[in-house]
Amino acid sequence: MALRTAFRPRLPTQHLTPRRQNIATLSNNPHIYVFDDPQSLNRHILSLLPSSPPKHHLAIGSTTSLPPTPDSLTENHHFLSILQSVIGIHAHKDPDIKSQAQAMASSGGSNLGSGGSMFPQQRQRRRERQGPSYGGGGGAGGDGAGGASSQGGTGGAGRGGHIHVYDYRHPPDYGRIPDPEDIFGSLEVDGRGEFADGHGNYQTSGTYRMCTRDGILGLSPFLRQRLIERLRQEAEIVE
Repeated sequence: MALRTAFRPRLPTQHLTPRRQNIATLSNNPHIYVFDDPQSLNRHILSLLPSSPPKHHLAIGSTTSLPPTPDSLTENHHFLSILQSVIGIHAHKDPDIKSQAQAMASSGGSNLGSGGSMFPQQRQRRRERQGPSYGGGGGAGGDGAGGASSQGGTGGAGRGGHIHVYDYRHPPDYGRIPDPEDIFGSLEVDGRGEFADGHGNYQTSGTYRMCTRDGILGLSPFLRQRLIERLRQEAEIVE
């Protein structure tokens, strides 16, 4: 009897960027590595670590299409908890976020309104919207209700308030609130632009989504490096 060899489909290369050896990354996010899922022919594992085989418990998640979409991505909740832990520990030390805090406390800080930040290295991208802009807290279109995702921009001009920590995949226009699905959480800032209690009392938003139609997980260089360091530590513990 002739043996049948299972056919394993290749990764769709038009959505990948070749890296060292056989490791590929997402074409729309070169910091995320793509691996075949050995347990499924039509699924791929996404990770910030290049080690192969990937560690499932430390992966961003898995996807049935490349690039991933909100419908195709299955998030790894353990990874998300690590991500939020890293942000809570290190966000107040991020140079970009520190600049945002200083801007809020300055005479022009109140013009940030809904917590839109000044990240000069980020390319501003606008997304067509239907209807008026929406938000929360002290922002344009907001009603002052909600948790950390609606607190950004309160205060300013020496009064302090909250600023958002958000995903770089879709930076808001200057002075506008980020989309709730892009907000990791918020930090509290006093009237001098210093973080409350020295670290900002980080609060998670509860609204963040790992993947949206704008892309998947975009972190600042500072926070991405801190996250990778943490993931490597977690990987060593397991080993």
